[in-house]
Formats: sequence, C-alpha cells, structure tokens
Amino acid sequence: MNLYITIGAYGSGKSEYSIQLARSLNEDGQNVVLADMDVVNPYFRSRDVREIFAEEGIEVVAPDGEFSHADLPMISPRIKGAIENMDNTVILDVGGDPAGCRTLGRFVDAIRKRGYTMRLVVNTSRPFTTNPEEIITMIEMLEFSSKLEVSELICNTNLMEHTDQALVEAGIAIVQETAELRGLAFRE
Repeated sequence: MNLYITIGAYGSGKSEYSIQLARSLNEDGQNVVLADMDVVNPYFRSRDVREIFAEEGIEVVAPDGEFSHADLPMISPRIKGAIENMDNTVILDVGGDPAGCRTLGRFVDAIRKRGYTMRLVVNTSRPFTTNPEEIITMIEMLEFSSKLEVSELICNTNLMEHTDQALVEAGIAIVQETAELRGLAFRE
C-alpha cells in the first residue's frame, strides 16, 4: 500500500484534494487512513469529515475528544503507527507552509523507510504561487522544512464561483512549466 503526503499553501485545495483522494482509493478497495496533520489552517481540515468517512470505512486520524475541533497546533500520536502499518494506504494532509511541513520532521525516518509520494497542490490564483518562480521558491521552502522531496504537482487553479476556462488553462500552463523546470510529475 502507498503513502501519499499532500501539501499546499492556504487556500490551495489541499485538504479537499486529500479527501477526494481518500474516497477514490477507498472505492478502489484499498484500506485507507487519512491523517490530519494541518496545524496551520483551522478553516477547513480533513478531520471535519471524520464521521462521514467512518461510515464509508475510511479511518481519519486526528486529535480526539475535547481536542477534536480545537484550533490548536496538535497532531495525533497515532500518525506514526499509521505510517508504519503497511497494510493501509495512508494520506497525510499536511499544512502547506514551512511551519506546517515541519510537523513531518518527527516522522521523516518512518516515511523514508516506507516510501512516499509528496504532492504539492497549487492554486495559481493564491498568493506566493502565481508563477513558476514563486512555486519553485515554495517547493524549496517546504522541502527544507519537511526534509522530504516534492515528487508531483497538482494544479487546482480556481477562484471559486469566478472560475472560467481561461483561468484554469492559464493555471495549468504555469504549473506544467514549473513541473518541467523541476523535473516533477504533473497532474491537472
């Protein structure tokens, strides 16, 4: 089974991507564990779907009890066990700034031992990811903080209800160019 690490700047759609990936892999018959490691953005977290996912057979690892919805920089101690359990496909939904990626540091040995794919979700309509130079700077900061390497870029360019085809196509071109410059896999 695989280990996916999803990172992305605030508003990139990283948590939504993680949720949809978990759902897709579960539908393919994999035992999926989604670990909420986003200590940066309390606006929307993967832990918000814990009850729905429990009904679908997807485990969500996040702080429990009185801390389940706390806006505190907490991650569950069960994450290391999830990473080490090779029977499950694990998705780590990680905060997308250097402070958020630093949380991966405590698990880096287990992550490297298992093997991983780290995907950076990019919305070129958000600050700090509007062009290849900014995206590359973001990649370098996140790799330094996490001590892991980004392997794929995911384009999620949008402006919510103001999204049109031209915006999406421009975002795809920017992210694709960045992927080519860095030698990374690219997904639209």
